Amino acid sequence: MAESSKALMQVNIVAADHPVWHGTAKSVTIPASEGEMGILADHEPVLTVIKGGTVSVVGPAGERHAFEVSDGFISFDFNKLTVAVERGRDVVRTEGPGIE
Repeated sequence: MAESSKALMQVNIVAADHPVWHGTAKSVTIPASEGEMGILADHEPVLTVIKGGTVSVVGPAGERHAFEVSDGFISFDFNKLTVAVERGRDVVRTEGPGIE
């Protein structure tokens, strides 16, 4: 099962008027309309509405990114996650364990 721990997904976060962020991630947490939702690589396909809040991304080396977003939706399929929102901005970048 070590292979699944290395599974990654492509993430695109886009606002109506500009791209916010794109990259590779181990996990993403989104503010779904019914509560916070976590997505890992190989998750079943999903299309859902999100509310304003924070999208948190954990990169391949454990680095963390956070983005404040407005209402929108996400689509996940074939290890590609698209977060489409009216407005979004990068708010936090932190180093992960072992990152120098």
